[in-house]
Amino acid sequence: MADAVIKELAVRKAEIKKAIELLFATNMKITDWDVPEADDEEAARVLHRIMQEALDEIKKEIDEGKYKNY
Repeated sequence: MADAVIKELAVRKAEIKKAIELLFATNMKITDWDVPEADDEEAARVLHRIMQEALDEIKKEIDEGKYKNY
């Protein structure tokens, strides 16, 4: 079973990465619209932190077994 999951996710890896990049770019664009004078590099760092916090929360939920029988 684990091999099938690994193979499936390997096939979709590029798609998953592209979706994350699109989420990041979309939020950067929205930030630029809302705060045109914003420092884009700083906005990117803050956005990255927010996305990392979300990933860390998902990791915690995985460790707690939330997705064991998803």
